[in-house]
Amino acid sequence: MMIIMAGNSRIRQLIGSSCRIGLGGEGVLRTEGREEDALAMLDSAYEAGIRYYDSAPAYAGSEGYYGRFWKQHPERKERTFQTSKSAQRSANGASEDLEKTLKRMGREHLGLWQIHDVRDKNDILLLEKAGGALRKFYQARESGIARGIGVTGHHNPEVLLHAVTHWDIDTVLLPVNPIESAIGGFLDRVIPAARERGIGVIGMKTLGAGNYIHPESGLTAENLIRFALSQDVDIVIVGCSTPDETRLLARSGQNHVPMNEEDQIRLVETVRPFAARLAYYRGVF
Repeated sequence: MMIIMAGNSRIRQLIGSSCRIGLGGEGVLRTEGREEDALAMLDSAYEAGIRYYDSAPAYAGSEGYYGRFWKQHPERKERTFQTSKSAQRSANGASEDLEKTLKRMGREHLGLWQIHDVRDKNDILLLEKAGGALRKFYQARESGIARGIGVTGHHNPEVLLHAVTHWDIDTVLLPVNPIESAIGGFLDRVIPAARERGIGVIGMKTLGAGNYIHPESGLTAENLIRFALSQDVDIVIVGCSTPDETRLLARSGQNHVPMNEEDQIRLVETVRPFAARLAYYRGVF
């Protein structure tokens, strides 16, 4: 197991080389009716130095929370890299999603717009066919409404491998954690294929929504983030619910020291007996 630092990629060109940590779309953002908590968390994330923000129409009130936050802090909006997604498979559906996203967030463009949660061959067929959403994503980038476009997935590495080898995209968002190292597929196949094509890699499912944290086994939030950042990724995103969590996330990125090979192997072997169960997001075991 090698310790690899991210090299040049399209996402580095979009957001710069210093950003290694971003705010994920889970946590308090994936709720409804918790505006005070969500805005407090976003405020602490910005104050802690986080500038990459993830969202999606599927994430409950997430885009609305962002819209209210940026309206309160217009000067901060211009200093941040905002992403969102669309899970629509038709061009018309994706176009409607993008229009609603920009309106909810009070933005004229996105830093990154992603094809959300590509799971199976049928998704690929729908996206690629005439009238499919893939062409709409290309058009959004060509027009400048989205500075970059990407794909996300956490079910089937083969499906995501098709996307990074056949589509003209800038990024791929996929699971990066010790469980994935034990199982294989995303880290050892999709990431190298993306790198060969200059596609940026964004890691998610780093803490497994907190389910992977087991301090007695060395599976602390800090170690799991360090593990993810020690893979060949550009950015790792983690969902947060409280100001304390955002500060911990920011510290993990700012003070990152690559995890040595021995410690990486130790984490992987710790989870290996339970890897199939812990990879709950794959939905195939």
